[in-house]
Amino acid sequence: MSTVKLSTVLSAMSYALDLTEGQPLGHAGRSCLIGMRLADQLRLSPDDRSDLFYALLMKDAGCSSNAARVSQLFGGDDQNAKRGLWERDWRNWREKLAYALEYVEPAGSPLQRLRRFATLATSSRSSNRELFEIRCDRGANIARALGVSEPTAVAIRSMDEHWDGGGYPEGLRRDQIPLYARIVGLSQVAEIFWGLHGTDAALEVIHARRGRWFDPELARAFCAIGSGDRLWECLRAETLPDAIARAEPVERVIPADESRLDRIAHAFALVVDAKSTFTYQHSDRVAAVADAIAGQMGVPDVERVRLRRAALLHDVGKLSVPNRILDKPGKLDADEWDVVRRHPHFTYEILARVPVFSDFAYDASCHHERIDGQGYHRGVPGEGLSETARILAAADVFDALSAARPYREAMPLERVLSIIGEDRGTHLCPVTVDALTAVAYRPLTAATI
Repeated sequence: MSTVKLSTVLSAMSYALDLTEGQPLGHAGRSCLIGMRLADQLRLSPDDRSDLFYALLMKDAGCSSNAARVSQLFGGDDQNAKRGLWERDWRNWREKLAYALEYVEPAGSPLQRLRRFATLATSSRSSNRELFEIRCDRGANIARALGVSEPTAVAIRSMDEHWDGGGYPEGLRRDQIPLYARIVGLSQVAEIFWGLHGTDAALEVIHARRGRWFDPELARAFCAIGSGDRLWECLRAETLPDAIARAEPVERVIPADESRLDRIAHAFALVVDAKSTFTYQHSDRVAAVADAIAGQMGVPDVERVRLRRAALLHDVGKLSVPNRILDKPGKLDADEWDVVRRHPHFTYEILARVPVFSDFAYDASCHHERIDGQGYHRGVPGEGLSETARILAAADVFDALSAARPYREAMPLERVLSIIGEDRGTHLCPVTVDALTAVAYRPLTAATI
């Protein structure tokens, strides 16, 4: 049984959420440290601190779910548009205009930009609410799937509300907004401005937005921390995970046992697959196909658990790819392909940070490698690919061909197997292909770990 802490796993996996929000890696972790320092100022109880701690770490759990819609509205990279949203006071019309000028159809022609501006200008408050509601609802539901407390889930849903009622998704005012949510909203903005311009900028923006965005009492408590506090050195530390571990209330440490690790793998598969309508349930299907292949090959049960977790998380690095590329209906250009080909690198970088997932980080990141060495991102030949990596590659190709994509319809099973058969021995391992062919006509269910 695993004895690793839930906080250790989630603080490492939060780097995946930073990718899709367009924030520098470690953003969620640093926001957590800011929020927990504010909890010190407020003298919150251990129970309150624990609920807040997990809300801070998982605040962006729903961030991928509105990525496609953001990309459609702004016409550029969804990560850039999301990141810029917090750098501007979008409640101020001048700031809103400046934001639009920077992020609306940035690579488009003047006519394309004008059309996009017109669409945004006529969008209603209900349209804006929809963007936040999608994200907030999904984030709260993923938190619940992880088994954290209901106050934590509620805080995640309300983190974008503003003190004066000008936030989303419900337009809550003042004490209608849960305390944890108020702290999360303040902490993330403080971290962003700290990263951009330093400590004084973080203190200044919280002071400037008090009474509108932020609870005035919380803003006062935060500014009282001052620029000489130990917090700011902790944010700069290379050992950020250690600082986060020390911030967790020792009275409420939650172990990540085997059952909870399974829930984490499933939850982050949901995060990944929510980024594009074309990848809905992709990770679950890959896990089911991979498990069926492994069963046909006689893989031991303990290895099948490892394989299924790797399958659920194999595409976590795809959160780094903008939706303008993921959902592009036409052929990708060379630069776009370079972006796509880097996503296995990010899969490895994220999973390697997690002690209990690092064991399969390399295998999971090899799902686009080929046994002839012509795959990506490393170009590893067959002798360097484990059985797990070979099974993942076959399962991933099978589901990719079987599902609809922006540029084509889903293929019938006979055509899928024909293409995979042509790749037998060059792209895909022959033993794995034979096992896949044997199970392809069987009904598959979502992988159960």
